Amino acid sequence: MTATVAQQKYEIKDINLAPGGRQRIEWAGREMPVLRQIRDRFAQEKPFEGLRLVACCHVTTETAHLAIALKAGGADAVLIASNPLSTQDDVAASLVADHGIPVYAIKGEDAETYNRHVQIALDHRPNIIIDDGSDVVATLIQERQDQLADIIGTTEETTTGIVRLRAMFKDGVLTFPAMNVNDADTKHFFDNRYGTGQSTLDGIIRATNLLLAGKTVVVAGYGWCGKGTALRARGLGANVIVTEIDPVRSIEAVMDGFRVMPMTEAAAHGDLFITVTGNKHVIRREHFENMKDGAIVCNSGHFDIEIDLKSLESMATEVKEVRNFTQQYCLSNGKSVIVLGEGRLINLAAAEGHPSAVMDMSFANQALACEYLVKNKATLEPGLHSIPTEVDQEIARLKLVAMGINIDTLTDEQVEYMNSWTSGT
Repeated sequence: MTATVAQQKYEIKDINLAPGGRQRIEWAGREMPVLRQIRDRFAQEKPFEGLRLVACCHVTTETAHLAIALKAGGADAVLIASNPLSTQDDVAASLVADHGIPVYAIKGEDAETYNRHVQIALDHRPNIIIDDGSDVVATLIQERQDQLADIIGTTEETTTGIVRLRAMFKDGVLTFPAMNVNDADTKHFFDNRYGTGQSTLDGIIRATNLLLAGKTVVVAGYGWCGKGTALRARGLGANVIVTEIDPVRSIEAVMDGFRVMPMTEAAAHGDLFITVTGNKHVIRREHFENMKDGAIVCNSGHFDIEIDLKSLESMATEVKEVRNFTQQYCLSNGKSVIVLGEGRLINLAAAEGHPSAVMDMSFANQALACEYLVKNKATLEPGLHSIPTEVDQEIARLKLVAMGINIDTLTDEQVEYMNSWTSGT
């Protein structure tokens, strides 16, 4: 529904879903103490006063807390979905009704609606962009050159988006700073590994009710998301195969106890296939042809291009919905392939995304990256910038405090030793 509440425009499924969304947002907040502390400071200091901000994110209970923190900091913020299937409609409704944040996001929106929402976001003429996957930034550069002068910078927390930003900078079109939130230690070590690992399997189980014990699970990609997914699948009793293109990661997977082989070989063994590479057509026609009857295929990378669905559709004699978020492709060879969540992020299509405890650190990084852009706008050069080490360390310290965990500190003697070259054996 497109409507206006107190002169506020938005486009969501149903504003009447707000009470349920409010309750779930409050529940998520119990596990997000670091972002809560940042929000409280932002409310006092107002680092974004007078600035327009667009956030293109998965509209979840955790994202709600990021949006609320940014508004508390003075930002004139608009929120849109970064994926057509990742919006939680009750959360979108609560953000509009309870917090006055314009939201343009509907679970299941088609590509035309998604692209229109990107244009609406750019109509806000943002100074700062939080962009999962860099669709907003790419559209800005390709279609809204006149708005480039308004941009202070962007933040990006997906591997896919970082790849795109690097390509933009290489081509000379990224003319403003971009904060690489994805590679912050307190992001990828935890969000990518533990968040993706747990939420991916959660989505698969909700969609299929599959028993993983004894199944052969093929994980495509052994970055931090792949590591977490493989680890959690093994923890549930699966036999895990890893496919990779990187020799170092391949050795790591072997030494972590997994079988490693090309996808062409793994295709004949797998009962369940999970792509987490950030690349295109990792599973394609020749792999579908070699799969077992009833093999299940899903993706936990940002975009749905990791699985070559167009080729699969051309091979199919029939496509039918057999469960929610579960489509069966009946092939001419008599076998079938099951695709989950239309090849989109299965952890958000069929489940709720990452647990709030891990998103607490990821969104703390996003909030502080926005603040860093504002504070350093006079000196930051165009291109990708890492989260400063001291910010990473502070987020980790706050998380430990919230968890009630104490750690050691260096003695004066140890500090002296680590800063000296004269002491040896």
